[in-house]
Amino acid sequence: MIMECKQKENSAQCNCTYPGCSYHGLCCQCIANHRRCGELPACYFSAEVERTYDRSIERYLQVRKR
Repeated sequence: MIMECKQKENSAQCNCTYPGCSYHGLCCQCIANHRRCGELPACYFSAEVERTYDRSIERYLQVRKR
């Protein structure tokens, strides 16, 4: 089964603020890209943390401990 990424629908919920992000609304590609980099996508973070662009797993765990 091949899933279609619904960019228009996903874009409305995407909280990524990185200017010019080519993956905005393309969740499958975004997750794959961040996974290659050892990071998590913006949707795992609050707006406050997301704006720092620190998408590291360490940052995610740090925030989750609060």
